[in-house]
Amino acid sequence: MMPVGHYLSTVLPAPRLGATLAFVALAAALGCSGGARDANGIDPQLAREIAAIKAIDNHAHPVRPTAAGEAPDMEFDALPVDNLEPQSDPLRQRAKSPIVAAAHAELFGTDKAAVVKAHAADYATFMLDKMGIETMLSNRVAMGPGLPSDRFLWVPFADALMYPLNNASLITTPDQKSFFPLEDKLLKRYYAESGVAAKPATLGEYLETVVRATLERHKKGGALAEKFEMAYLRTLAVGNPTRAQAERGYAGSAADYTALQDYIFRFIATECGRLGMAVHIHVAHGGGGYFNVSWANPLLLEPLLNDPTLRKTNFVMIHGGWPYTHEITPLLTKPNAYVDYSEQTAFNAPHDVAEVLRAWLAYEPEKVLFATDAYPESAELGWEEMGMYAANVGRESLVRALTSMMRDGEISHERALELATMVLRDNARKLYGLK
Repeated sequence: MMPVGHYLSTVLPAPRLGATLAFVALAAALGCSGGARDANGIDPQLAREIAAIKAIDNHAHPVRPTAAGEAPDMEFDALPVDNLEPQSDPLRQRAKSPIVAAAHAELFGTDKAAVVKAHAADYATFMLDKMGIETMLSNRVAMGPGLPSDRFLWVPFADALMYPLNNASLITTPDQKSFFPLEDKLLKRYYAESGVAAKPATLGEYLETVVRATLERHKKGGALAEKFEMAYLRTLAVGNPTRAQAERGYAGSAADYTALQDYIFRFIATECGRLGMAVHIHVAHGGGGYFNVSWANPLLLEPLLNDPTLRKTNFVMIHGGWPYTHEITPLLTKPNAYVDYSEQTAFNAPHDVAEVLRAWLAYEPEKVLFATDAYPESAELGWEEMGMYAANVGRESLVRALTSMMRDGEISHERALELATMVLRDNARKLYGLK
């Protein structure tokens, strides 16, 4: 989930050479130049080869196309950020950003309505094709028409299951005042879908009839992972409470409510391992002017990654921990730890993202996943535009990182292309068992 788009759209100065070029166009342009690298340190041949690789997007929030008269799709996030108080948007995401304008032009030319009409039957997949994405892992409450299952794979949300009590005492910011009622609403939906009328009498009943039932239903519905947006609500530090502590919390002990949350999280993570689903966790800066960045420090996850009882569960650190990207690197030595670089591609420049990628690729390249975090930020920056420019930045950043490794004699061109293919698709295929 990306920073909230509340349209603090300061007019950006026009760049001297026009808007940022799309990555594919950049690769084509570099193909006309000679030498091992262009002036920006990009290997032209590698750029062309990477531009041709169809990617698996590890994390995005696509919006389901809706027909005229149909209510807008709001299931692209359990905690949509469009109703929060304004924050100062990152420069690259503002409505008048030339980067946003370039992405819009690349997708729609000068007539979006005409493109939408021409692709009424295949709009979402047409957008993926424009982005160079073969498959998009879709963080959504539910899937639906217009998002075909062969291209859009489901990642539902699990946070609501952690909060089965009255959560009023947990609200300390205006953002949380918006978020916790949304979690309450989603939990009621999970109750109904599980055939449970009200909060079960005991913790054991709740875990069996609501939590496990929901996870198994998600798995049956095609889910590859469960997503946690925990850092929007509380710290990522998850303790290891006893069953007795959790039961006291479930019975209403305010002093043990955090222990209950931690116990349920561990139960969900264990069940995901049993069911063959990964656990996706938002580990990075987040949307909203009250987001507590320190709550999202990836080092807080180390006790979970070091827990022998959770080694059958794969954890994916979504967004790569920014700004704690260096802290991510040693965590990747944990056998069940993975990372993607979504979000960074949406508001950081390619040379900055390339530095992050180079550190990870030199350490644990099998654990790094491409992703866009395509998200409907505003009228100007829909999931389509964000997906387009994040995909371009993601590829350019990868080329820059690999070119610098080639320049320093660390890898050959052949190895660089192999690493690029791993990041763009093969690591995800192996992690999720995709064909």
